Amino acid sequence: MKHLLNLLAAIALLVWGTYLVRTGVLRVFGAKLRGLLARSMGNRFTAALSGIGVTALVQSSTATALMTSSFVGQGLITLPAALAVMRGADVGTALMAVLFSTDLSWLSPLCIFVGVVLFLARQESTTGRVGRVLIGLGLILLALRLVMEASEPLLAAPMVRQLLGSITSDLPTELAVGATLAVVSYSSLAVVLLIAAMAAAHVVPIEVAFGLVLGANLGSGLLAVLTTLKTPAEVRQVTLGNMAFKVLGVALVAPFIGLWLRHAHPLIGDAAASVVLFHLGYNVVISLGFIGLTQWVAQAMARLIPEQDPARKSPLRPHHLDPSALAMPSLAISCAAREALHQADLVETMLVGMHTVIRTDDLQLSAELRRLDDSVDELYSAIKYYLTKLSRAELDEREGRRWTEIIGFTINMEQIGDIIERVLIDIEDKKIKKGFQFSEAGMQEISELHARLQGNLRLAMGVFLSGDVRDAQRLLEEKVRFRDLERDYATAHLERLADRSVQSIETSSLHIDLLSELKRINSLLCSMAYPILETAGVLAPSRLRTEDAAPARRSAGAPRPPA
Repeated sequence: MKHLLNLLAAIALLVWGTYLVRTGVLRVFGAKLRGLLARSMGNRFTAALSGIGVTALVQSSTATALMTSSFVGQGLITLPAALAVMRGADVGTALMAVLFSTDLSWLSPLCIFVGVVLFLARQESTTGRVGRVLIGLGLILLALRLVMEASEPLLAAPMVRQLLGSITSDLPTELAVGATLAVVSYSSLAVVLLIAAMAAAHVVPIEVAFGLVLGANLGSGLLAVLTTLKTPAEVRQVTLGNMAFKVLGVALVAPFIGLWLRHAHPLIGDAAASVVLFHLGYNVVISLGFIGLTQWVAQAMARLIPEQDPARKSPLRPHHLDPSALAMPSLAISCAAREALHQADLVETMLVGMHTVIRTDDLQLSAELRRLDDSVDELYSAIKYYLTKLSRAELDEREGRRWTEIIGFTINMEQIGDIIERVLIDIEDKKIKKGFQFSEAGMQEISELHARLQGNLRLAMGVFLSGDVRDAQRLLEEKVRFRDLERDYATAHLERLADRSVQSIETSSLHIDLLSELKRINSLLCSMAYPILETAGVLAPSRLRTEDAAPARRSAGAPRPPA
């Protein structure tokens, strides 16, 4: 039992090491890797080369599949180009398996030691994340050695020898077991390395190991398909097309396992090397042999999973919250930011429509705009729930700050939508149903504030998108101007009341409330500037006067501040 637990622990350590490397590389180079993929889509061969490079770094063809499929979902690359990337991604994983199968045990303690030092010294910096990658590499190499050591006592047990002697090659079972292991471990690389180590230790016969390797390749494709089940059709087309290539590859290569055993395996000699080279050969064959079929497979996937008619897509539903992007925090943050701008577009529609209702007394439009607030609330909930799926510990400082900005932006948009809904209800009850009208001067003031508010909304969206410090400063300046205008217009309204203006008297309560609500909306919009300016270090710590300065000003004749 002890030896079995040691083997299971070594397997778990192997899976954990590949996870550390994958997440660490994505945190350090995530944006650059996405840029590399986006720039290499000129033709299918450069796309395949970029897939090899990205997957060799990430050590996960599944992660590359999710990244690529999200690009297709956002309309950044075409489906044939994405399938070409995946042809290279499988070769990248196979190359890393060959590298790790060599005797690098001497490198394991060095990687772990240096990685721990870097990680503990600067956890939240790039240096710390590089240390995390080195720790993962060291654990992978250590785990492979532990698998070999844990297998030796198990093989000496009579029961195990009898069990291994009863195993015969059964390809469907081997494919199913290999695929299950890849799905459960979330890493075909770890499974292939495990199979190679077990074959070297004679835990499994070499012919069974080859069948398990083919199953692990199917499992990596199946994992991507399962991960993207609830995504848009154009995303699922990538992962299902990649799975189709893997199935075709297994159908093509499986009959030649016997030839490899008779001719290639004796030349290689070492069982572990034979397994990983067989894995590499399988992926090279399906990548080079099938890369010319990417256009054909893309057309077949488009027919099998047709995209939803754009005219039937609801503009009120979340568009950009791609679940497959959650494996890459930086990409998921970008998706959430795009959805937040979609929410702001709906708020702008409500804001523009509110002014129309004030001018035209359109009850039907008012009801439609109030229903639109439900969609704004729904988008807020969807974005919030999406972001909570991201572990804050996996975000670097910049991503963590952006996470907070997105949450703050969506909260403000949701509150603005609620305010507009409340204003619309007041307009219906206090103006339209009673047949009242604002005075000409009052309507002009409301229109002036509304125009400024609409401009500030667009400026706030620009600040949220670009993070430009100068635009953020302009937004805060607009807050002061808007506050002064609101105060002047409230005073002007009171003067009209003193002049006994009938229309001003009838709409007085609504008019004052409306000015106040518009100012509240503007304050929420201008609050978008504070995180940007605070990060840039241009905000004063406090607007309160210091204790030592207050007595000096009072002694100079300045009025005492109110209590």
